[in-house]
Amino acid sequence: MIDRRLIDNFDWSILFVLVILSMIGVMTIYSATRPILDIKQQAFYSKQFYWMLLSMVAFFIIVSLDYKWFIRFAYLLFIFGIVLLIIVLVVGKKGMGAQRWISLGIISFQPSEFFKILFILALSRYLSGLKKGEKLGFRKLFKATALFFIVPAGTILIQPDLGTTLILLFIFAALVAAAGLKRKLVLIMVIIGLLSAPIAGNFLWNKLKGYQKNRIIAFIDPQADPKGIGYHITQSKVSIGSGGFRGKGYMKGTQGPYRFLPENHTDFIFSIFAEERGFLGSIILFMLYLYIIWRGFDTAIKARDMEGSFLVLGVTFMFTFYFFINIGMTLGIMPVVGVPLPLMSYGGTALMSNFMAFGIIENVRMRRFALYY
Repeated sequence: MIDRRLIDNFDWSILFVLVILSMIGVMTIYSATRPILDIKQQAFYSKQFYWMLLSMVAFFIIVSLDYKWFIRFAYLLFIFGIVLLIIVLVVGKKGMGAQRWISLGIISFQPSEFFKILFILALSRYLSGLKKGEKLGFRKLFKATALFFIVPAGTILIQPDLGTTLILLFIFAALVAAAGLKRKLVLIMVIIGLLSAPIAGNFLWNKLKGYQKNRIIAFIDPQADPKGIGYHITQSKVSIGSGGFRGKGYMKGTQGPYRFLPENHTDFIFSIFAEERGFLGSIILFMLYLYIIWRGFDTAIKARDMEGSFLVLGVTFMFTFYFFINIGMTLGIMPVVGVPLPLMSYGGTALMSNFMAFGIIENVRMRRFALYY
């Protein structure tokens, strides 16, 4: 039986905003993929809606279990996630030049989406084990990097999935910074970083695939090849700019249905929204996103213990990085690295992982008074 006090502490505003953003996503996906002339519409929007319903079920399942249980089994869950990532490389389903999905017949799912949560769980348990006031030195930072980052990041990069790899890197760096680093270590890292930057940059550039290099070139100069590598960014800017202040109106945009903008229902869903809803609608959308980001950081501050605090920080950082990177991509101020807009971009696995992640935030928020029960 669920404790009545947990229900009283449930933050309905978080779930409300999640559902609102997801429904905006379903509507925008419908508009972006609506048929023109006699072309039959693909059922992206209906699939997304069904995934939203399943995601809400997953949200309540996560909320119903004390997060201490997840922390207790964090390392086992992390190992299970690594096994799934390896399975993807062996028997994974290929699509659009990448091997990221596991097919179960009627459905396919992307393990790397769920793995980010398992990654945050394991790293949170490790960092919360530090003594009060203790900061990470070289040995413990190296241990954390070797145990939790190198293997999954390398496995995901092989798929290849540069966007998710970068998100893991950002989460890792943010949580480590939140835990605290010794000053001497920070100074050494800065010096090594400055000295090795040219060599490391050249090495990483040579390891990038052709299309990844093209994305960086397009970011630096979209006009270098406006009909090729710079086409996505150029059309995205056209979509956003053509919306004006109030937008063209729902289902009155042209960039999506006429297929001027590639990936219009995934990576560039915001461009379609901005064309139809304009600057005013975009500001309201940003306020909704910033609200749940703020609730995340507020929950981390008020968490009853360090495990809960690190857990919520990791989830909130992840969501924040996704949001700002995707918006930056569509505006042409960041390279196109295949990072979707959370809750709105098409993708069932991503949508469910987002709901589960916020289920963790809600879980910690509900139980922040548990020590006083």
